Amino acid sequence: MRKENGAFLIAGILALFIAAEIGAEDLAVSEGKKVKIDYTLTIEGQAVETSKGKEPLYYTHGSGQIIKGLEAALAGMKVGAEKKVILEPKDAYGEMLNEAIKEFPIEKFPKDPALKVGMVVEFNSPDGNVLPGIIWEIKEKTVNVNFNHPLAGKKLEFDVKVISIE
Repeated sequence: MRKENGAFLIAGILALFIAAEIGAEDLAVSEGKKVKIDYTLTIEGQAVETSKGKEPLYYTHGSGQIIKGLEAALAGMKVGAEKKVILEPKDAYGEMLNEAIKEFPIEKFPKDPALKVGMVVEFNSPDGNVLPGIIWEIKEKTVNVNFNHPLAGKKLEFDVKVISIE
């Protein structure tokens, strides 16, 4: 009698383990799931960022922690799935907005370090927030600063692999 009970107990535990494993494999990226992905971001044919060889990117799906176009493309993927995702600017960081490029008198900038096109500078907004801007153009008496996101107007290409889903 005891051997039979032991056999049933082992069979029951094994069945629960198998069911748990099958359930884990069936998990798909969806709202509220905690997801880990490996990714490489390529812009204009050049890899600019990757998680390979580092920690995977960890985010909660549907929480707005990653750009909306990438989040939408990951929905429904399962652990181990891989995908190439190409995002137009509207699905990533938006289009380049000319009205986000502002002109300032050059004397408003410190003399040191010397200003260079592409340099990131910080401004304090009236509400106390710090706004980063990129030196876009240096003229004789003024400096144009671009407050668009640095990736605005860019097509983004991601190679992604789902590592885990919780």
